[in-house]
Amino acid sequence: MSRFLALLKRELKSITREKTIMFAIIVQFFIASFSSIILVGIMAFYDPSSIADNTQASIRAGIVGDNLGPLPGFLRESHVRVRQYLDLDTAEADFTRGRIDTVLVLPGSAGGVVDMKLIMPELDARKTVIFMVLDKPLKQYEDYLRDMNGVDVNYAGTAGKPHTTYEFLYSLIVPILMLFPALIAGSIVIDTVSEEFENKTFDTLAAAPVSLVQVVTSKIAAALVTAALQVGLWVGLLRLNHFVIQNAGLVVLLGIVIAAAISVVTAIMALYFKDRERTQFVYSIVLVALIGGSYFLNPSPFGLITRLAAGDPAMGFLQVMIYTIPLALMSLLFIKVSSRLVLSRR
Repeated sequence: MSRFLALLKRELKSITREKTIMFAIIVQFFIASFSSIILVGIMAFYDPSSIADNTQASIRAGIVGDNLGPLPGFLRESHVRVRQYLDLDTAEADFTRGRIDTVLVLPGSAGGVVDMKLIMPELDARKTVIFMVLDKPLKQYEDYLRDMNGVDVNYAGTAGKPHTTYEFLYSLIVPILMLFPALIAGSIVIDTVSEEFENKTFDTLAAAPVSLVQVVTSKIAAALVTAALQVGLWVGLLRLNHFVIQNAGLVVLLGIVIAAAISVVTAIMALYFKDRERTQFVYSIVLVALIGGSYFLNPSPFGLITRLAAGDPAMGFLQVMIYTIPLALMSLLFIKVSSRLVLSRR
């Protein structure tokens, strides 16, 4: 065991010297560390209406009107600082001086219809943010007016698409951060195993008091340790960004299981081809095929991580354990053929 640990330590040190691998890890670290900012930036382009939900922008709004009802309360719930005015001229004067960001004028209802006037700044960027923050309280106020006039249709009762922020977080950011370490682990195994063949160091290692299979296994273990550290760190950083990750232990476990399966497969490929370029090329093709084929599984790895992280009660330990089956099969294949593949060139 001490010899294997020495080999593992040697491989972990070699990984830190791989600039491409370290750069990929740094990119993931950046995504996980600033995931809240990145999410808001992406959503601002994809769905501008999400700005109000993902930011705590405080808007100063002036209200002019006699019969406001619950509108000021709705506005305050959306972090809008409300200032009421007795006349429009005073409100417009404060708006011009920059003391308030927008003015809402409610001249009372006539025949059940409320004709609201909204004064906004000319700058498009500020106007967009203000409009998106005001969108929710104004819809709440419209629902209130509908109820007051006996209209039984409101925004709250209208079915719609799931919230796009929720979709982006759980179906894109979390699966990418959990599965990308597995792809890096595969590349690490290919590089470290191929390097031994290219430098002809397997001949030297054959004279050492360790088996060549142990040498290859230490490379797989080093890649797996790297993947496990990444997955655990990314979950922690997502939580620091106030993203709720349900079933965090199972999410991490699934990421490690997939990383282990990919590492074993790439080890077999690297031992067979004994060449970095050919192995990486075949690995890329196989990876694309596996990603495409995985969507025929129910649930797929992406779907399972999404549902686990979102807290789907139908997904649990049993579904994660299903993915240990291909890992076990690949491990048995590795044990059977690794010795022959290592020595096949000798």
